[in-house]
Amino acid sequence: MNYYGAKDLAASFRTVRKNTMTVAEDIGEQHYGFRATPETRTIAQTLVHIALSPKFTEQIHAVERRTTLVGFDFPALMGKMVAEEQTPRTKEQIVALLKENGDRFANWLDTLTDEFLGEAVAMPPGMTPASKTRFDMILSTKEHEMHHRGQLMLVERMLGIVPHLTRDMQARMAQMQAAASKAQATRQ
Repeated sequence: MNYYGAKDLAASFRTVRKNTMTVAEDIGEQHYGFRATPETRTIAQTLVHIALSPKFTEQIHAVERRTTLVGFDFPALMGKMVAEEQTPRTKEQIVALLKENGDRFANWLDTLTDEFLGEAVAMPPGMTPASKTRFDMILSTKEHEMHHRGQLMLVERMLGIVPHLTRDMQARMAQMQAAASKAQATRQ
């Protein structure tokens, strides 16, 4: 029995992408050229990298429907993605790219079957493990986005922006404290 299927994966990815888009919206366009250190991507490049990353998964599992990664040309695909990251875009264009690619990917996830997600894909020789399920590989797309969103949330702090997830938690805590204070006053 599979407890976490395609619909769950799609819903979870949509939540992750929604949070990434909120980060993208919260950062002013004047900061999109900011990079934490000289060797890191700018905010704009990181957001484009996130937006394009599902294409990597789609190429393997949807376009080519590979059962082995032996012979897969990683450098060529990565080269295209890196070149795309360098293309100048406005904040509006980047947010639209995040939405468009995120919607397409989540809609594709909705169509997957448990059988498909359970199929094994062989890794290149010497890799550990020797194979992974499509589920594991596809889930890594969401994990990859969360990794980069975490970087962006730290950059938000560097820019003086309190990340939205922190603001939301602070608002919930303030409501709980207000309710507790009100209840205590009522008891007295």
